[in-house]
Amino acid sequence: MEISDILVPAVILLAIVLWAWALLDLSKSRFKSGRANLIWLSIILFSPVMGSILYFQLKKGYTERRPRQFQPKFN
Repeated sequence: MEISDILVPAVILLAIVLWAWALLDLSKSRFKSGRANLIWLSIILFSPVMGSILYFQLKKGYTERRPRQFQPKFN
């Protein structure tokens, strides 16, 4: 049993998890424009590994920040 017998399936599994995580996060994110959502979806679908990495690195500039849901008042 060689190291590649374990390493290759592990890398493939990590790539699938990263891709699924990016798609899930994309569906939950609120983008400033609807076109940006479609562009990111196509980038992630056609280039799963690099598209997912780029999405997580660059999404902050394209999404709107949501106010916190729970805002306690301690007065």
